[in-house]
Amino acid sequence: MAYQQIDGIRVWGSPDEGALAQARTCAHTGNVVQTLLMADHHQGYSQPIGGVVVYDGQISPSGVGYDIGCGNKAVRTRLYAADIKPQLPKLMDTIARSISFGIGRNNQERVDHALFDDPDWAVYQTLGKPVHDKLKTLARDQLGTVGSGNHFVDLFEEEGTGRLWIANHFGSRGFGHRTASGFLNLAAGRGFLDRAPGEQMEQPPVLLDLDSELGDMYERAMRLAGRYAYAGRDYVMDQVLRILGTDADFEVHNHHNYAWREQHNGREVIVVRKGATPSAPGQTGFIGGSMGDISVIVQGKDSAENKEAFYSTVHGAGRIMSRTQAAGKMNWKTRARTGGQISKEQMMAAVTAFGVELRGAGTDESPFVYRSLRQVLDAHAETIDVLHTLKPIGVCMAGAEEFDPYKD
Repeated sequence: MAYQQIDGIRVWGSPDEGALAQARTCAHTGNVVQTLLMADHHQGYSQPIGGVVVYDGQISPSGVGYDIGCGNKAVRTRLYAADIKPQLPKLMDTIARSISFGIGRNNQERVDHALFDDPDWAVYQTLGKPVHDKLKTLARDQLGTVGSGNHFVDLFEEEGTGRLWIANHFGSRGFGHRTASGFLNLAAGRGFLDRAPGEQMEQPPVLLDLDSELGDMYERAMRLAGRYAYAGRDYVMDQVLRILGTDADFEVHNHHNYAWREQHNGREVIVVRKGATPSAPGQTGFIGGSMGDISVIVQGKDSAENKEAFYSTVHGAGRIMSRTQAAGKMNWKTRARTGGQISKEQMMAAVTAFGVELRGAGTDESPFVYRSLRQVLDAHAETIDVLHTLKPIGVCMAGAEEFDPYKD
C-alpha cells in the first residue's frame, strides 16, 4: 500500500506535521470510524484540507467548512485550442468582464432558478423569517459569481489531442458561508445570525448527531448549499461556452468540501471530505494544479487501496506556502501588501514561460506556492487513473487585492 499508518491515520504523501496534528485531534473526537490525509494535505480550520474523516451517525459543520459544496466543473468543448489561440487575449478579457469575480460580488444579472423553490428552504423558515429572507436574498444575488482566493475560470489544451477544455472552481459563496457560521453558532448556543468569534485552526471538530434536530437541519441545509454550488458552476460554465461560441461533449462535476452518506464495509457512514475528491470505482473527477502546472481528469480504480481510502483522493496540488508568506500582509487602508516572498514579476515570468494568458490573481496563487501535481498524483497511483491531462492556456481569477472569506 502507498500510504503510511501514523497513529491509526492513513496518510498519503509526505506528512505535514501541522495537518497531522489536526488529524489526530479529529481522530479522537466523536464517533470516528477512520481518519485519512490525502497527498495534498495541509492545515485548515479544525479539519485539515486534504483531510477525510469518516463518522458513525455524526456530521461535522466545521469539517465540511465554510465553503459548502466547493468543487469543480470541467467540460470538453467541440473546439481545439488552436481554434481560439489567435483570439485568446480578447477572449480572456471578455471572460474577466462578463463573470463576477471577488469578495461579496453580486451577479451582474439576476439569475432565476428552480433551486429557489426547493423544499429544503423550510430549514431556514424554521429558523425564523429574518434568517430565511437574509440568506435567500444573498443566495439570489450571488448565484453564478465566482469569488476570490483560489477560485477560477480556466481554459485548457488537452495533451495529445489539442482539444479545448474549460474548468471552474468555487462553491456556495456567501450563502454557504452564512449557513456554516450559523450552524456553528447554534451548536455553541448562540443565535444563527450572531457575530461568531471565528473558528480556530486547532480547535476540535464541531459534531452534530444525525438523529438530532440540529443535525438533521444542518444536513438538509448543507445539501441545499451543495445544489446551489452546482447551479452556480453550471451557470458560469454556460456563460463561458456562449463566449466561445461552442458547446460541450463531455463533462465532470463534483464537490470536494461536503459530507456524504455512503456504504462502506457493509454499513452506512458519513464521509466528511474537506479538500478531497470522491473517487468511487468508475467515478470521474477534476483535479487542478497551479496556474503554471497541469490539471487532470481522473477516474477511481476498483482497487483495495482505493477502498481503504474510503474512495477519496486529492483535490489539487496542495499548498506549500501560506498566503501571507507568498504575498505579504495586507494593509486594508492602503490596499498594499508588504513582506511577501513572491513578487508579481516572478509570478508573471513563470506563467508567461508556461504559456498562460492570465487575468487577475495575486502572488498568493502563483505556481511557487503549490506542490507539483504529478507528485501528489503519483502518491495515489493505486487509487485513480488519469484519463486526460490538461495544460492551462487561460487563467482568470479575482484581483490581487481580494481575499475570500468563503474558505476552501
